[in-house]
Amino acid sequence: MTFEDMDILNTPTQTQTINQCYHCGNDCQDQDYHYDEKDFCCIGCQSVYTILSENQLCSYYNYNDTPGKTQDANLSHYDYLDESRIAASLLDYSDENISIITLYIPSIHCSSCLWLLEHLYKINTSIVNSRIDFLKKQVVITFKHKEFSLRELVGMLSAIGYEPIISLQDVVKEQNKVSDREIIKKIAVAGFCFGNVMLLSFPEYFGMAAFEQQFKTFFGWLNLVFAFPVVFYSGRDYFISAWKNLTNNILNLDFPLALGISVMFIRSIYEILSGSGAGFVDTLCGLVFFLLIGKWVQQRTYHHLSFERDYRSYFPVAVTLISEGIEKPIPMDELQIGDRILIRNNEIIPADTILMKGDAIIDFSFVTGESVPVQKVLGEVVYAGGRQINEAIELEVIKPVSQSYLTSLWNNEAFEGKHKKIKTFSDTVSKYFSVVLLAIAFGSAAFWMFDDSAKAWQSFTAVLIIACPCALALSSPFTLSAVLSIFDKNKFYLKNTAVVEQMTKIDTLVFDKTGTITAPEGFRISFEGNLSFEEQCMISSVARNSGHPLSRELVKWMKINEYFTVSSYQEIPGKGIEGIVNHKMVRIGSASFINIKTEKQDIGTVYIQIGKQYAGYFSFRQSWRPRLKELFTKLGSKLNMHLLSGDQDSEREFLLPAFPWEDQMHFSQSPQNKLDYIQALQQKNNKVMMLGDGLNDAGALKQSDLGIAVTDNINNFSPGCDAILDGASFEKLPNFIQQAKDALKVIHISFSISLVYNVIGLFFAVQGLLSPLYAAILMPISTVTIISFTSIATHMFARKNKLT
Repeated sequence: MTFEDMDILNTPTQTQTINQCYHCGNDCQDQDYHYDEKDFCCIGCQSVYTILSENQLCSYYNYNDTPGKTQDANLSHYDYLDESRIAASLLDYSDENISIITLYIPSIHCSSCLWLLEHLYKINTSIVNSRIDFLKKQVVITFKHKEFSLRELVGMLSAIGYEPIISLQDVVKEQNKVSDREIIKKIAVAGFCFGNVMLLSFPEYFGMAAFEQQFKTFFGWLNLVFAFPVVFYSGRDYFISAWKNLTNNILNLDFPLALGISVMFIRSIYEILSGSGAGFVDTLCGLVFFLLIGKWVQQRTYHHLSFERDYRSYFPVAVTLISEGIEKPIPMDELQIGDRILIRNNEIIPADTILMKGDAIIDFSFVTGESVPVQKVLGEVVYAGGRQINEAIELEVIKPVSQSYLTSLWNNEAFEGKHKKIKTFSDTVSKYFSVVLLAIAFGSAAFWMFDDSAKAWQSFTAVLIIACPCALALSSPFTLSAVLSIFDKNKFYLKNTAVVEQMTKIDTLVFDKTGTITAPEGFRISFEGNLSFEEQCMISSVARNSGHPLSRELVKWMKINEYFTVSSYQEIPGKGIEGIVNHKMVRIGSASFINIKTEKQDIGTVYIQIGKQYAGYFSFRQSWRPRLKELFTKLGSKLNMHLLSGDQDSEREFLLPAFPWEDQMHFSQSPQNKLDYIQALQQKNNKVMMLGDGLNDAGALKQSDLGIAVTDNINNFSPGCDAILDGASFEKLPNFIQQAKDALKVIHISFSISLVYNVIGLFFAVQGLLSPLYAAILMPISTVTIISFTSIATHMFARKNKLT
């Protein structure tokens, strides 16, 4: 039954007022935390305020009304940072006096965070300086390691609410640092030369008086000087790309571009040296300049995100080794078969092991997709990647880290299989465009060859110049870059612009369940039993003292605003909580904690005892993302829908109303099963988009034509993928797909516009009538038209698709 059916007329006799925490703004759950006439929800928030107050940094609170983040009382232990080998592997730089380290701090979220982290030197004078990268949520700290150790530094950050996340990936340091400095240099050179050539060409455009005629040759030579760095430095990548593709029998868009640049350069040299004309240096420089801008726009991506994460981002740096009864942290790569290790609550198991001591309840949801934690018995194998959610346990290593089940998700050949990517519109068009362009050029040359060989040469080069596909080369990058910007504002981050076009070809969607279509917070809660309103208040009063996720969800769901005073409160990790309320002991927890016998699965079920009486139990089921049924209905009307889950099929009946394609709903799927399923769909010529969130989806995401990692924190771990979708924007998936299709329409229309300009230019070119003046007019007009059209049209479609 639900609480709405219960008696709500009874009121508690003792109540207490709820205050807000001065630091983080959350409700204070315990009135014992007072300092400086202020209330705090936990000792963590009080500690942060104390530190700031003692260091005259309370202006921190001026930046936001509630600038702090809720503190976690169970901070990780960083004793392993005292090990010199581990510390050395994490540091960016170290000498006799100072060390520099880059730390990832996920709780950086506002201006007050930036202010505080940039004033760390006021908290401890051993810190020389600190710099923040807000997008990457990283802080670079320079400190005097002789006075202030790395462990003390990390401990201080944790104490003020900015606990860093340190993983094995930080030791490996294989992050690709994308730099666009080289292409910016080329753009600068091309822009400088283009501007000067345009100035020197103005007399040619508007006609030269007698005075300017004497400088005609000099201006021509200067233009030619400016052309050399543009062709041989700024534009060399087009020649390299065209040559490499020709050697592989491929005609891409770089071939006609390189051909057009070459012809303009050669003809300009001929005309300027022979004095027969002014050449096409202005058109040449402008073409390369705008092409490079288009390439730079196309290469822009989200460098603060990692689309190529692997298992090392999930592993900790060190593990606690137990040797002869002594606990000692060691680097992960030194872990050997036979070692005995200690895994504490909420720590990750780094290797395949055997349980030797303790009560193991392991959360494997990120590895297998099974949302229900698994209980292990002594002597049972525990695979790597699980997270212990109970008391500390002791394990014996049976496989090294490099050979564990978790590592195999990346190292297994099946998970590394390469598949054919969908061709983009530019790739398809460029092949035919190049052939048609060469046919027209040679055709016009052959036509004039018998009457006038000079006109044949002129028409041949003119066709290659005027039909150079600059508009096509610009329409795709500017359109797709605008789409990336729109997606970015809606929390959808693409690896590159090619992913936009890949989305338009998708005809099949495959969803993971846990973490993908399930909500990150909140449960569907039901209760079996009978409770009076007073008993509800007693339960809520005890539960609100606990920081356990189920306790918080229970308090939130019960919606009790008045609470009893709780005494003798106690929390037993992995078991339950208890406290005396109104002279009665209230116990909330597992069946063994309540001391009752039941055949019902303990995990996900919370039992209640009031006094000596068993009162019933709460069942917690993961809730779905908002408007999930509406989302599936929209997508299912146009696309083939599939759902794969590592869970058991207990959720099948709850999913059917939203996902009616029962024959395409599969449970108990291993990572290999998911990958095989994607391959089977592709063998039927389906273009597959896979949406997943965990290691268990790694192979499927790689195999799919388009892999999207769904996460509720873009800086959290996510497997290698083509795009990252913030869970808050999950319901906008149909809008994103439609926007991608509309973007392709814009590219097609802009290509048609460029063809109109080409036809006009070719009308003069095939007759041998094209002059530098015509080229100088058509080139910038077509470029400006294409760029303006793509930008305006793309944002108009965004408004239509409700993405503005």
